[in-house]
Amino acid sequence: MNFEFATAGRIIFGPGSSAKLAELAGTAGKRGFLITGRSGDHYDRIQSDLSKAGLQVTRHTIHGEPTVEVVEEVLEAARHHRPDTIVAVGGGSVLDTGKVVAGLMTNPGELSEYLEVVGAGKPLSNPALPFCAVPTTAGTGTEVTRNAVIGVPEHKVKVSVRSAFLLPKYAVVDPELTLTSPPPVTAASGLDACTQLLETYVAKQANPMTDAVCREGLVRVGRSLRTAYHEPENRSAREDMALAALMSGIALANSKLGAVHGFAGPLGGLIAAPHGALCARLLGPVTRANLGALQSRDPESLALVRYRQATQLLIGDSDVQAGDLIDWAVELTNDLGIPSLGELGLHADLISEAVGKAQRASSMKGNPIELTEAELRGVLEQAL
Repeated sequence: MNFEFATAGRIIFGPGSSAKLAELAGTAGKRGFLITGRSGDHYDRIQSDLSKAGLQVTRHTIHGEPTVEVVEEVLEAARHHRPDTIVAVGGGSVLDTGKVVAGLMTNPGELSEYLEVVGAGKPLSNPALPFCAVPTTAGTGTEVTRNAVIGVPEHKVKVSVRSAFLLPKYAVVDPELTLTSPPPVTAASGLDACTQLLETYVAKQANPMTDAVCREGLVRVGRSLRTAYHEPENRSAREDMALAALMSGIALANSKLGAVHGFAGPLGGLIAAPHGALCARLLGPVTRANLGALQSRDPESLALVRYRQATQLLIGDSDVQAGDLIDWAVELTNDLGIPSLGELGLHADLISEAVGKAQRASSMKGNPIELTEAELRGVLEQAL
């Protein structure tokens, strides 16, 4: 058995933990560059805390998911400010932007040189500027991962910059920051975390360390995602989901994902749809395809056992079988109001292109069994 395990330099979790951010950021120097999402009380309070702690802070706000143009704009602003540390507070898009900016502040060249697939995929050669990641949604777990996803509109794809140097120095996970997440964001991000935990647990590259965090995370998703959606101010459910999202990031950073994310990346470049919503709608159809393929072509696969275990953890019932996960995922996705892929913008004439790109996606390498082109097409047709 051989595996590696790496995560953020330090993880600070718990209600109110964002109050420690100014102290942590101040350990890197006196000049801070703050990246946030749209205006909100959290962002204003954190900026004020940083300033009161003696940091000279410049703030840059971004909207929507990061593209090459957005990241280059933020990077230029950061270079002009010449900070000692980068702080990102927001959803996965904000944190991904912060990771790339922190990495390119200390490495020469243009962003395109470091992009996978459409760029040179050049590795970072120098450690990133000290980076503090503070999520305000419970989903991507990017506060503890070593890659950042960037949209490249001219190629109609989303690709990664990937390096162990992108792991944040500090991941500050404060469940209280997620209390104001609107229901659609709670649903999409929570189902993204669920998918990451499930895919990592059944992946070919799973290991005992990722197994442990996946099991714990799946239990928390199963008992709290629906509650967090229907009762947004339920602090116990919000804490469960923040921890589950953190665990999903730890797991995927040290294993692989699967066909849901193999599809979600390419689809995110083809249609203007949130990543979490794509994962949510794909979860049921991909699970059906994987179980069918495993049962027919590899019936002794350990993945079938793992699917059953994951189903029992999510549903909280030791008598359920792997196939029950399909109905559970579809029912939950409907209950949480996730649109179909058709409603999200996918048309039948895009299916062939999406399947072709998905077959080349790195996440497909973690899927427990290689799906045929017909099976992949069937996934998208069901999700329409």
